[in-house]
Amino acid sequence: MPTQRHRLRSKNFASIVADILPEQAKGKPLEVWFQDEARVGQQGTLTRIWARRGSRTRAPRDSRYKWSYIFGAACPARGTAAGLILPYVNTEAMGLHLDEIAKAVAPGAHALLIADGAGWHFAKALEVPDNITLLKLPPYAPELNPMGNVWAYLRANKLANSVFDSYADILNKCQDAWNFFANDPDCITSITSRNWITVS
Repeated sequence: MPTQRHRLRSKNFASIVADILPEQAKGKPLEVWFQDEARVGQQGTLTRIWARRGSRTRAPRDSRYKWSYIFGAACPARGTAAGLILPYVNTEAMGLHLDEIAKAVAPGAHALLIADGAGWHFAKALEVPDNITLLKLPPYAPELNPMGNVWAYLRANKLANSVFDSYADILNKCQDAWNFFANDPDCITSITSRNWITVS
């Protein structure tokens, strides 16, 4: 019996999508989006750096506890992304992010938004815009969500080995990092494309 993880990666993905799409979405162009969030803050991330052989390099590490969250979503086919930087994760924050994604969906199209099973992603109180349908990833399958690769890319290139002077500095660095990714359509497509998301 194939698991949901294997069904997502197989030709059954198209049938899964057909089963969950609302009637008003059928016949419209369909965009597949991925969504996730990442915490960024003063307990930062260390990463590898180039150094002379035999030397012991130093990297800054903060011991304070302020942080923020980048809510990010990307559509590999269009090379576009939608993000928000928020101080918390909950249903209200997810609703704000859904509104932002809805604005980025092409006019007349419908978005299939793939997200993990975090409680705020599928909360009963969550108001989902009419041009978005949510699809929950199977549990224990983080490799199916390429947004994890986006966070690794941003940490390696913009957010690691950093000491943030203030909360405003965290917000500014998050914004700079997200824009670095979101303003590069080729990068979005390269990092987030998956061959199993074909729906036609």
